[in-house]
Amino acid sequence: MNILWADPTGIQRPFTGAAAPAPAADWLVGRSPALEAVTEIIRLVGPRRSTVLITGETGTGKELVARAIHRASPRAALPMVAVNCSALPEHLLEAELFGHVKGAFTGAVATRAGRFEQAHKSTLFLDEIADLPLELQAKLLRVLQEREFQRLGSSETIKVDVRVVAATNVDLAERVRRREFREDLYYRLNVIPLWIPPLRERPGDIPLLVEHFVEKICRQEGLPRKRVSREAMERLERYRWPGNVRQLENAVEMAVALSGARELLEAADFRLPEPPAPPPEVPFSAEAPFRLPDGGLDYEATIAGIERGLLLQALERTGGNKKRAAALLRLKRTTFTAKLKNLAPASEFSG
Repeated sequence: MNILWADPTGIQRPFTGAAAPAPAADWLVGRSPALEAVTEIIRLVGPRRSTVLITGETGTGKELVARAIHRASPRAALPMVAVNCSALPEHLLEAELFGHVKGAFTGAVATRAGRFEQAHKSTLFLDEIADLPLELQAKLLRVLQEREFQRLGSSETIKVDVRVVAATNVDLAERVRRREFREDLYYRLNVIPLWIPPLRERPGDIPLLVEHFVEKICRQEGLPRKRVSREAMERLERYRWPGNVRQLENAVEMAVALSGARELLEAADFRLPEPPAPPPEVPFSAEAPFRLPDGGLDYEATIAGIERGLLLQALERTGGNKKRAAALLRLKRTTFTAKLKNLAPASEFSG
């Protein structure tokens, strides 16, 4: 988690609404220019109701930044509601977002309010928004435009006042280009873009984060306060942290555990795996699998044809099993299914 909550004593605590929220600068650990830029955006957009799209690598603390935005808003007296769009299958995710009435589907034994209703007058955080199925993307777009929706199995329209903050670790613009994400929804979400820098781009914050984690972990474990040796800190500052601050916190927790009764944490206490080697670069060659015709070609149609051929081959090789076909192409099943819908009539891939 790249951006971290800490109250004035250095301890992470949930906000109960019992007091006015502190400025973002009092709750984010770090003093780098990159973090200050994030803090300034939070200060400016927090009081608004504008939709925010948070982007950044895995482990950069996008949910914590969403909570910072919520805390800086007039909605802070109510809890923020969070949904992970990749954690549930499509039919359950729809019920999770919009709720359902009794008998709407098998297992719906009682009427249940969805997350949009629960977030009325508050903030709804949609994590991993890129994994939202296309059909639900259309329904989400309508809610954002009209501020109303219907529960599953009901014709009653429910109006809500919800501030939406979304997050993703992928390039949504590229997903739009590949027709895996609705362009109109992308622009509706990307009203205020907020990019969270990876930890390797703000190494000056590492000592502050390490001290914060050491103090927090020692307090939680009931241990005397430990210190970090200069050699160990220099090693931590040189490391690239592919897992960002989430990885840093785990490394500190392991070091505290391995140090035993020692007060000083040494470099050897921090077990840092070597980052995976990047894939070998393939030099450009004019000898492509096919040659560009003298008269040129339709690039989009050609790429779509290649993609369609790969989908068909994967389905043929797996006997029509979409899950295994997606695995062959290193795709998520939802992405694979969306590509099928976009590249061919529904009946062609039925069954």
